[in-house]
Amino acid sequence: MGVRLLVLAVLSVALMVVDARFTLLKPVRSQMSLVLMESYWITDLPQRLWQGVASQFGSRTELVAENEKLKTENLLLQGRMQKLAALTEQNVRLRELLNSSALVNEKVEVAELIGMDPNPFTHRIIINKGERDGVVLGQPVLDARGLMGQVVELMPYTSRVLLLTDTTHSIPVQVNRNGLRAIASGTGNPERLELRHVADTADIKEGDLLVSSGLGQRFPAGYPVATVKEVIHDSGQPFAIVRAVPTAALNRSRYLLLVFSDNRTPEERANDAAVAQEAQDRQGGDSATPTSPAPAPVPATVPKPQVTTPAATPPATTPAATPAKPAAHQPAARQPASQPAKPAAKPPASTPAATPATRGAREE
Repeated sequence: MGVRLLVLAVLSVALMVVDARFTLLKPVRSQMSLVLMESYWITDLPQRLWQGVASQFGSRTELVAENEKLKTENLLLQGRMQKLAALTEQNVRLRELLNSSALVNEKVEVAELIGMDPNPFTHRIIINKGERDGVVLGQPVLDARGLMGQVVELMPYTSRVLLLTDTTHSIPVQVNRNGLRAIASGTGNPERLELRHVADTADIKEGDLLVSSGLGQRFPAGYPVATVKEVIHDSGQPFAIVRAVPTAALNRSRYLLLVFSDNRTPEERANDAAVAQEAQDRQGGDSATPTSPAPAPVPATVPKPQVTTPAATPPATTPAATPAKPAAHQPAARQPASQPAKPAAKPPASTPAATPATRGAREE
C-alpha cells in the first residue's frame, strides 16, 4: 500500500511539473474539459430546477409590481437612449472628420459563468463559450458595470478568464476626469485594485472614475474599470498609494459579455480609412456632376467610326449612302469652286448620319 501511494505521488508531481513547464498536456486538458462540462451542468442542475419552481409559484402581486417597475425603468432607459443616439451620431461625424474608422460599437456576445477556480490565490472563472464560438486568447470580458478580465485559456466549448483582481494581472487605465494615465494591478482581493507608480503630486482624488485607455492593445478604450477609493500622500515617498474598487461585480455577475474588438494594426486602420475616404470622395464627385458631362460623350463617339472604317466602304456596303452621292455632287456642280465648304456644312446640321457619306463622296 505504501509503495503504491509513493508511486502515485511521484506520478502526480511529474504531471504537475510537465503541465507547468511544457505544453504537452494542453490537448489532454482540452479533451477533459468536454467531460467536465457535463459535471458542471449536473452540479448546476439543482439551482436551475429551484429557479424554475420558484418562478412558477411566484405570486401575482409580485409579478404585477415587478412589471410596473420594469415599465418605469424601460421609460427611463428609452429617454437615455435618445441622448446616447445623438451622441453616437455626433461621434460618427467626428470620426469621419478625423478620417478614422467608422466603427463605433464593438461586437459583443453573451456568455454565462459556469465555474470558478477553487484556488484562493488565483482569480479565474470558466465561461460557457470556447474556441468553437469564435473566442480568442486575450479577448476582453465585461459585465453590465465594467471590465472583468480577459480570456487566458481556450477549450472547445469553454474558456478560462483571468479577472482584473488577480495578482498577475495589470491593465493600463486613465482618469476619466483629466486623462491621467496609470497602471491598475490586481491585489488578490476581489474588492481592490492598486495604481502603481503614481506621482505624489498627480491630480487624482477619491471618487475619480478609471477607464481603460486602450494603450495595451488588448482592452478597448473607454470602458469603466474601477473607482478610486483612497489616495494616501506620504511626503517621504515619491509615489502615492492609490486604492480603487472595481466597477464590475466580480463575485456576483453570472452573465458576461465577450467583446470582439478591432484587431487591425494602426497601419491597417490608416490604409482602410484612406481607401474608404477615397471611395467616398469618388462617389461624392460622381454624384455632384451628373449633368455637365452628359453632352461630352456624343462628340467623343462620333469620330471613332470615321477613323476605324475606311471612307470607301460605307458607300459600297450601306444603301443609305447611294442617294447621298448625288445630293452631295449636285450642289457642288451648281455652286462655284470658291465656296466648297457651304454644302458640306449643311448636311451635318440637318442629318448627322449623312456626314460619313459626304466625306466619302469628297474623297472619291
